[in-house]
Amino acid sequence: MEVRCRAVLFTLALALTAGAAGAGSPTITHEGRVYVELSRAAETLKASLDAAADRPQARLRSGDHVVTLARNWARILVDGTAVSLDAPVVVRKGVWLVPESFVTQVSPRLRTAATVAAVTPGTVTTPSTQPPVTKPGAITLEDLRTRSYPSFTRVVLETSAPVVHRVEPSSGKEMRIRLLGLAGSRPAESIGDGFVEEARLERAGGDALLRVSFEGVVGELKASTLSDPPRLVLDFSRPSEPAVRGPGSAPLRTIVLDAGHGGHDSGAIGPGGLMEKELVLDVTRRAAKLLEAQLGVRVLLSRDNDHFVTLRDRTSYANRERADLFVSVHANAHRVAASEGLEVYFLSSEATDNAARQVASAENSVVQLEKTTATTRAGRADIVKTILWDLAQSEFQVESSRLAETVLDSMTQALRIPHRGVKQAGFYVLGGAAMPAILIEIGFVTNPREEKRLKDTRYRDEIAQAIVSGLADYKRAGELRARPTAGRTP
Repeated sequence: MEVRCRAVLFTLALALTAGAAGAGSPTITHEGRVYVELSRAAETLKASLDAAADRPQARLRSGDHVVTLARNWARILVDGTAVSLDAPVVVRKGVWLVPESFVTQVSPRLRTAATVAAVTPGTVTTPSTQPPVTKPGAITLEDLRTRSYPSFTRVVLETSAPVVHRVEPSSGKEMRIRLLGLAGSRPAESIGDGFVEEARLERAGGDALLRVSFEGVVGELKASTLSDPPRLVLDFSRPSEPAVRGPGSAPLRTIVLDAGHGGHDSGAIGPGGLMEKELVLDVTRRAAKLLEAQLGVRVLLSRDNDHFVTLRDRTSYANRERADLFVSVHANAHRVAASEGLEVYFLSSEATDNAARQVASAENSVVQLEKTTATTRAGRADIVKTILWDLAQSEFQVESSRLAETVLDSMTQALRIPHRGVKQAGFYVLGGAAMPAILIEIGFVTNPREEKRLKDTRYRDEIAQAIVSGLADYKRAGELRARPTAGRTP
């Protein structure tokens, strides 16, 4: 599901009201909608809260019930059942916010879940006013895949419907995760990456049990959910891994701006003839001048004229120059001419949704335009492993997410246009970057109205300044986190 919001008019106004989070709870006005802090909603629901400003998801737990929320999304999961809120969940100034109606929408469903859990196994009680509850075994496994990274091992279960998981008591070198209502099993998937030995899915009554065996010390589990199609993503962190570099651990000195496409690759073309390659090159040139003048940083362009650069060479260049950030600028296209707005992406092996997957597929198709030689022909068949799955970027996923959020917020406020959210997808161009990296889609050239604006040089100046403002906000936040803590009370 795509998040469509109006231009961000960010005003915070505190007022004591008898809101949905409980009488007297402070409310916050954002984009003309009334929000409450998620922590206060959790107190009202008598639920524990697991949320952090630098994470893309948060969870509420009440007994055996789990509510999963994702930033910038209006759809949440209550015990695996999708529930649509009347406004997206947002994170502002490090605080998770939910619509004022959140508690009144979630509370009845938790009560319904509790009723269902109390009935005889194998039966389902569904009140007429509530959505149907999935029967045990009704959810099927579509795919199970794994991927090894330097600091963690990922197991992804793609299912026919959202599935709720529960970590069960384990012993020795094994972790067991129960998948409620999931039918199906899989033979042991050998991983053998020096951390995780194998993953095996077995039947356990009306559920499935995922057994993950470790070669040594059992890792720490971080779980998240994605939709369209439904997926449960389980990341097992290696123990005693050193902290990865963040923007506060070193000064922000060098930024590489990457203008997409170029040369014989025109990119998307609008109905009025606007070519993506020319538009993004002009915007990145403008942004580079502003960055050097306003932030005093070294700015490099992956291409500074109309020539073709392979996807791998773009990030290889950033790595050679020891860049601190990699920002790739593109323009969007869609068969529906009315499609509009900004999008910002960071790399993930799992796309946020089908729309994000299609955008990545369109941008990744550039590899077909790269010259095939005798030395590269064999490698082309394994392009996913050599580029998309380059392990360096996985170390910077959290910072890439933070960078994407900051830049999108700044651009939406400055340009006063809709945004389509921060998303994840498998962009080849981001795969090899050994630093935080994002891809910005500055608008749809296939939308006649947006194409007209994108042709305007003054609007291009505004886009460039909006990008720079977002990078400046990110730089400022990193410097604040890096300040010495001497003198502060622990």
